[in-house]
Amino acid sequence: MAAAAARSQFVVVGGGIAGVTCAQKLAVEFPAEDIFLMTASPVIKAITNFKQVSKTLEEFDIEEQPSSLLEKQYPNIKVIQSEVKRLKSEEHKIFTEDGKEYIYEKLCLCAGAKPKLIFEGNPYVLGIRDTDSAEAFQKNLAQAERIVVVGNGGIALELVYEIEGCEVIWAIKDKAIGNTFFDAGAAEFLIPKLTAEKQETAMACKRTKYTMEGREKKERPIAESDKLGSALGPDWHEGLHLKGTKEFSHKVHIEILCEVKKILLQQEFIQLQRTSLTFPKKEKNVEPDEGEDGGLKVDKHMHTSIPDIYAAGDICTASWEPSPVWHQMRLWTQARQMGWYAAKCMAADTLGESTDLDFSFELFAHVTKFFNYKVVVLGKYNAQGLGLDHELLLRCTKGQEYVKVVMQNGRMMGAVLIGETDLEETFENLILNQMDLSAYGEDLLNPNIDIEDYFD
Repeated sequence: MAAAAARSQFVVVGGGIAGVTCAQKLAVEFPAEDIFLMTASPVIKAITNFKQVSKTLEEFDIEEQPSSLLEKQYPNIKVIQSEVKRLKSEEHKIFTEDGKEYIYEKLCLCAGAKPKLIFEGNPYVLGIRDTDSAEAFQKNLAQAERIVVVGNGGIALELVYEIEGCEVIWAIKDKAIGNTFFDAGAAEFLIPKLTAEKQETAMACKRTKYTMEGREKKERPIAESDKLGSALGPDWHEGLHLKGTKEFSHKVHIEILCEVKKILLQQEFIQLQRTSLTFPKKEKNVEPDEGEDGGLKVDKHMHTSIPDIYAAGDICTASWEPSPVWHQMRLWTQARQMGWYAAKCMAADTLGESTDLDFSFELFAHVTKFFNYKVVVLGKYNAQGLGLDHELLLRCTKGQEYVKVVMQNGRMMGAVLIGETDLEETFENLILNQMDLSAYGEDLLNPNIDIEDYFD
């Protein structure tokens, strides 16, 4: 006779940033309720050293922790280590791979996104998304003389910069590197870092890594692209030795406006009598462009189209009418914000209360590091959706700082700040309050004028 299904008012699926944040918030809101957190991994991703930098900007570290530590910190969170096999929404039931059933009242899906992997099954094609796949890549890189990096997001940017002792062909479908974050000017500012010797001393890894004693770790030489999973955190490459077989530091060639058509194994390559190209000596110039989307649609209260099922993080697509200066990007900051807000909405629905859209969705704001520079992006930083009706103000000091402001009808709509500019709070306020700045013209970025004195 099958065991009776376990019941919980709240079930969260996914042990990444969104899922763990959602479960923590629910655990605090409902201390007398057991919160079920389902994850396929023995470790979860937790936020540490959280710091609210400004109204919308936040900084934090990400740690991989054993799930037992989360249960110790939040006694009413019960971590169920098993993959979800099936969902019967009409019965409010979840079935897991270990053959168990769970009944929920409210469910939040935070299972991450599926990695897009080209040419599955090829042992030479590795997808980097989580810690396991990053470690598999490190192992393969140690034997490599040349690699091809396909992709133009945050992981690709950091990967190309961190790899040493190996020729890197960087294939991107856009005209500019890092087009998710940057325009042509910012890309030009960063490119010299790819050809220079790395001077920086390696920083201590901020993310603690836990291994499970007595647990045999399975190797994953090929990324499993059909699996949902939580993404790597902001300092994913720290502690990894990303070095090939050669003695030089950086050697990167960028191929723009291209896609991978076919991948040949060595034997096929020889049979077709193809000749491998020598490594190009000159870098190409770059120009701008933008990105794409996909996921479970959620409304402004994180509801999916199915009753009592919510979604947060990489798995979802924000389908409400957004603020003019906010847009969705699958970043760890938004995963935290969405997980927290989804829990707030689940709590409000349970208690019959109303809730307003969280302030974090008023302005897009993200702080990170690329090529060892502090990078802050605010609002419509690449003039997303503004068409031709905008102008740009730029200030650049080579090797030190790059400041770009997007203006429309005299009002600041977005900004990119690279380096230690100390302008993030001032620009955040100017974008949020939509003050008419026409009178200041180009003096807005005049380095001899301390604009913080004007707008504090």
